[in-house]
Amino acid sequence: MLSTLFSVIIEVFQPFNLLVVFVGSFVGIFVGAMPGLSSIMGLSLMLPLTLKFTGNTGILMLLGVFCGAIYGGSITAILIKTPGTANSAATVLDGYPLTQKGKAAQALGVSTLASTFGGIFSAVMLLWTAPLLSKVALSFTSPEYFSLAIFGLSMVTSLSSKNVTKGLISALIGLMLATVGMDALTGVKRFTFHTSYLMGGIAMVPVLIGLYAFSQGLANTEQKMGDGEHTKEKIRHTFPEWTVIRKIMPTLLRSSLIGTMVGAIPGTGGDIASWLAYNEARRWDKHPEEFGTGRLEGVAAPEAANNAVSGGALIPLLTLGIPGDAGTAVMLGAMMMQGIVPGPLLFTSEAGKVYTIIVGLFVANIFMGLLGFMGIRLFSKIGDISNKYLTPIVFVFCIVGTFALNNSIHDVYLMMLVGIVAFFLMKLEFPMPPVILGLILGNTLEKNLQRSLMVSKGSFAIFFTRPISMGLLIIAFLSIFLPLIMRIVKTKVKSPAAS
Repeated sequence: MLSTLFSVIIEVFQPFNLLVVFVGSFVGIFVGAMPGLSSIMGLSLMLPLTLKFTGNTGILMLLGVFCGAIYGGSITAILIKTPGTANSAATVLDGYPLTQKGKAAQALGVSTLASTFGGIFSAVMLLWTAPLLSKVALSFTSPEYFSLAIFGLSMVTSLSSKNVTKGLISALIGLMLATVGMDALTGVKRFTFHTSYLMGGIAMVPVLIGLYAFSQGLANTEQKMGDGEHTKEKIRHTFPEWTVIRKIMPTLLRSSLIGTMVGAIPGTGGDIASWLAYNEARRWDKHPEEFGTGRLEGVAAPEAANNAVSGGALIPLLTLGIPGDAGTAVMLGAMMMQGIVPGPLLFTSEAGKVYTIIVGLFVANIFMGLLGFMGIRLFSKIGDISNKYLTPIVFVFCIVGTFALNNSIHDVYLMMLVGIVAFFLMKLEFPMPPVILGLILGNTLEKNLQRSLMVSKGSFAIFFTRPISMGLLIIAFLSIFLPLIMRIVKTKVKSPAAS
């Protein structure tokens, strides 16, 4: 292990790889700070470019984008009360009041420190726990992988939307898209519409860009193209003083742990982790009534938590092949396109690639922190860009990035079609993460279902006679139907009271 880790460190610290991570972190911060954009959109737009790199360089760039985008959302959340991403929504509560008090520099400094601390903390936890979990996962066979895919889909479905029914429908859309192409077992053509383009299945990158980037561009076009409220605060010193660091350190540790644990649960994300951490910071504070008026702990808690999700979400991705959130779903797609198949066997057959990702996460968070402290003056001006300039840029990146992947106009048509459909689904409040995870996990789901039924000679009992498989199915069932049951119970309780 140590020899592999040492050789990986040498590889990651090659000048070109460091430059790639640096550029990825910069792009991520820029995208994250853009209101209306997201880390998912940044990853989707950069994915075609990263596929042009050889070796692990493309993955390293995506790690930089992933970490940088999560942090970047805090910049506009603090300065103009507009979170760049959903992960930074909780940061607004105390970040913007600090700006109104003339303490924007202090708030941005705490945000940068907390983001860097949380990211590095989660990378340490990833390095420590991922190999241990992979040993347990080595006992998995086809029934366990089938149940695990169901579990991953059910968690995302139940946590991605307030409406469980719409979440299930979104997941089914993704699973239906996964059936397009030739059946891997029988070779039968399915839903190809007599075109060779769909023989290999639905292309993942056009779908990703259409779901998260093109659809958001359409949504921005529909909205009023106005400028928000801006701060004219002059930013000078940004690194927090030692007394401030010592004061917020318990919050940083607690929130980083919360973020890592939440990220390791498939289907969660930085938005959930940030709100949980913010709530715990307020609950443990001696003066909880002061939260929301400009407390540094109120900035440190959500930022440490949502950045800690980055490492936590990679734990189920690397050990089980299940994305921890929508961002790691894009990472999963990129890994598979470069021949990296996440799962327990990855730690034994290609340990070098695993440790490259872990070391790359360390480096990405360090660059993120350096860029944050050095570039806060520049990033603070991003909020001045109007949507009437931002939206055309998004459309250009969508079309150029999709076409550049395979030089295929059909990919562009697919991306635009998916984007238009996603736009209307978003207006109807259908969540998008289950769609892309259904597309990614659909292949795993189908293959392992077929293999399991072949082994059991058509008996579904194989999924319920194996403890791990049965346990995962029970958890999946509860995560889907428990919210429905609770809603029915609450309705019945309110009905007698109303009468």
